[in-house]
Amino acid sequence: MPTPNPAALDFLLTRRSRPAKTLTGPVPDRDALSVILTAAARTPDHGKLEPWRFIVLEKNALLRLSLLVASRGAALGHDDETITKAVNQYANSDLAVAVIHCPKPSPKIPEIEQIYSAGAVCLSLLNAALASGWGANWLSGWASHDKAFITQGLGLAADESVAGFIHIGTETSAPPERPRPDLDAITTWVSS
Repeated sequence: MPTPNPAALDFLLTRRSRPAKTLTGPVPDRDALSVILTAAARTPDHGKLEPWRFIVLEKNALLRLSLLVASRGAALGHDDETITKAVNQYANSDLAVAVIHCPKPSPKIPEIEQIYSAGAVCLSLLNAALASGWGANWLSGWASHDKAFITQGLGLAADESVAGFIHIGTETSAPPERPRPDLDAITTWVSS
């Protein structure tokens, strides 16, 4: 018979991301963030390739990225509303962790599994921040898929990509619960 962990299960059944725009300082210091990153790195990783890495973006780095996203948005022809929304994602944040997918050559582990592992790191990082008492949100957006932005702004190699930006801070308001998936509509039971 398995040994349940009711506190962990209750956390997972009630976890709720906090909108990034409602997060403020203080943010975790390096010691607190190291614990969160350590938990995030304990993610499924077929072949132990570690096809991901972290870039911790503090306030000044986020402000620099907000300026870059504004110029990239204009260069790409995005409308003002789209650019402003992207700028605010960086300018209004005090701390974000970029989870970078960095594929590793492997004859056994296809790249898609490495991408899934990077996504799992994002969720583990989000949940570790929430479990530590911080507010957190996983964002991406058009800039995270713009090669010029991620190369110039984050220094990524040609084969690297952004799996997500996890914004972490002090929550200013708890969001209301939202509708969750109808399990009967999305679950198929196969017994033979």
